[in-house]
Amino acid sequence: MPEKKKTAPARPRAAAKKAEPKAASPARSKARAAGKPAPRAKAGARKTAATEGPGQQPAAVVAEGAEGTVQVVNSQNERVADRALRPEVFGVEVNDHLLYEAVKQYRAGGRAGTHATKNRALVSGSGRKLWRQKGTGRARIGSIRNPLWRHGGTVFGPQPRDYSFSMPSKARTAALRSALTQRANDGGLKIIDRFGIEEPKTKVLKGLLDQLGISGKAVIVDHEPPDALVLSGRNIPGVKVVDPSQLNVYDVLDCRTLLVSQEALGKLEERLTP
Repeated sequence: MPEKKKTAPARPRAAAKKAEPKAASPARSKARAAGKPAPRAKAGARKTAATEGPGQQPAAVVAEGAEGTVQVVNSQNERVADRALRPEVFGVEVNDHLLYEAVKQYRAGGRAGTHATKNRALVSGSGRKLWRQKGTGRARIGSIRNPLWRHGGTVFGPQPRDYSFSMPSKARTAALRSALTQRANDGGLKIIDRFGIEEPKTKVLKGLLDQLGISGKAVIVDHEPPDALVLSGRNIPGVKVVDPSQLNVYDVLDCRTLLVSQEALGKLEERLTP
């Protein structure tokens, strides 16, 4: 009979190395020696001070430039009061995509859409067949208004259409809040107590804007603006007078300065506060 192969004896497993004890920190060593509980590690950077206290809610995040108060000036550019801006309107996170959609909708709604080209049914020319179908040696042709010919009709040319489209009301409101936050962060928001223009004179409004240090494009927002203010501002290039209910994202982003009366600011915050 064939001899059985001898199997090698199993080697004993190596004993697991004992883990070396970790060196205790000096603070823990002193605490153990004194018989006191070891101090706990400090909270990480992610934990805010507002959440450490019992029963406290985390503070609302307010954009830079919208924290605290904003100065309210008079027609002489003198500080008369301080006004707090609501963080729900002037301290939100700026959403660039919503701003893009709002500006795109505004500009699309302003397109006339009256472009048009003439097809072969609209161009001038006879509809008769120019020559017989066969026997001439030339290519067959049915009409002089053929699109292949010069002065013929246009195929698939632009026709009158409406370019406007709608956005959800919540998206439009959120886009306006983002635009106001961005304008406040840039330092382009100025609050005035009242305009005080009693008669329609462009010179008076232009002097007011110069007194406030406003140059370039500006949007004046006043609650139910009087005719004197509207007529005074329409002759100044780059100046637009609107009601808070008519303020849109394009006007806020297109101007350099947003001049808002104190009453209009309250109406604007009341309209946009979620």
